[in-house]
Amino acid sequence: MWHGAQTDSRTAMRPLAERVHGHGLSVVLADWDSHADDRGRSDLLASASHARKHAGDGPLVVVGWSMGGLAAAGLTIHARQFEVAHTVCLAGAFMVPDPISGSPLPTSLDGDPVRFTLLHGARDDVIPPSASEEFASTLERNGWPVSCVLLEADHGSIAGATYDPAADRYSAATDEASLSVAVDVAARIAAVL
Repeated sequence: MWHGAQTDSRTAMRPLAERVHGHGLSVVLADWDSHADDRGRSDLLASASHARKHAGDGPLVVVGWSMGGLAAAGLTIHARQFEVAHTVCLAGAFMVPDPISGSPLPTSLDGDPVRFTLLHGARDDVIPPSASEEFASTLERNGWPVSCVLLEADHGSIAGATYDPAADRYSAATDEASLSVAVDVAARIAAVL
């Protein structure tokens, strides 16, 4: 499970990770540094290797939020050695180069299709829902199975986080509304297996 561009902020996704774990699933909630020279690539690949080893022969589901959602898509498309079974992107930032390849996501996909679930908040004022809708269209055109769902959430609550404008930072949600969204999103993640 990967957070967004905010450096080393896995704790912001803790409420969602805990709720996914509550469904009996193992969760690796990794930190990564999107501001590193390699845009976080080495951190992301190291955490993917750790998760793949932890999963053993079991299915690997990659979940990412915002820039982490873009990274999850990039890993699934470009790093096939991880054998991702399903990718869940929460408010994915699909309009910028992905940290795995350093390039925009391709519009022509090859290889065996991997199932994607794209979840986006209807009240997201950071990344427009159209970003997920357009990426879903790309996946569909290439014959990759995809589900794209708009939820009653904002950019933070979709990942179990809240935004503090004074600190200009996301942190773990404690409010009932955001935690309710995290419960819904966790159930949707658990349902992909």
